[in-house]
Amino acid sequence: MAQINVSIIQLEARLSKSGSLTALEKLIGGAKGDLILAPEYSMFDPTGLDPSAIAMGAEEPGGEWLSRIRSKAREKGSCIVVGFFEKAPGASKPYNSVAVIDDRGEIAGIYRKTHLFDALGFRESNYFTPGEKLFDPVEVCGVKLGLAICFEIRYPEVIRHQAIMGAEIVAIPSAWYRGIGKEEQYRFLARARAHENTVWIAAPILYGDSFTGRSLVVDPLGVVRADAGYGEKILEYTIDTREIEEARRKLPLLELRRPSLYKSLTG
Repeated sequence: MAQINVSIIQLEARLSKSGSLTALEKLIGGAKGDLILAPEYSMFDPTGLDPSAIAMGAEEPGGEWLSRIRSKAREKGSCIVVGFFEKAPGASKPYNSVAVIDDRGEIAGIYRKTHLFDALGFRESNYFTPGEKLFDPVEVCGVKLGLAICFEIRYPEVIRHQAIMGAEIVAIPSAWYRGIGKEEQYRFLARARAHENTVWIAAPILYGDSFTGRSLVVDPLGVVRADAGYGEKILEYTIDTREIEEARRKLPLLELRRPSLYKSLTG
């Protein structure tokens, strides 16, 4: 598929799981895209909660919460990417996960956030168990989709892995906390990750008192094509994956890499 209609859901943070699900289902119902992207922390806002409360709210992939989202994917015939808190077998803390659901409502992939947000006064590792493997892109709704989660936009290696593995669009579900310069940081990081990998970046970002919003779409040359601004809303955009080929013709950055020189980076 050369073109794919993408709906980015900019959800407003809710403290309750039921309230979040009701709002999310309504927004998904109004989305027009073949690919619908929802933010990190879509299940509920964990800010300020006791770790035990987050663990109690977490579910297995086969649980009711994700099953409801899977039903919406079947109903609409759209693929859905959504953040949820996943029970981690044998651990007291859940994973901070993202599920990729295909247009039949089947789970095509799950990514468990590997780089936790232990910075700027936050310690996400107090609440979550880190995943141990980067996501390998999956084919859904005619596009090769890669994943990273929020804080991981600061790690070039995470998005580079997606590009090397063939991703055309890298979705980055995020709950980007407000702070001085934070909106600008996300914007330039998204542009850099798109440009250096010549891939599309599509980032649904949670909105609310603690979160920036400003969900965006960035093209393979690092140009911001769409910005949701503020508030709870749906950002609709048509991505043309043929622009990747044109970008790589002009800037063969992946082709010109010299991996043998970078071995120290994995030491």
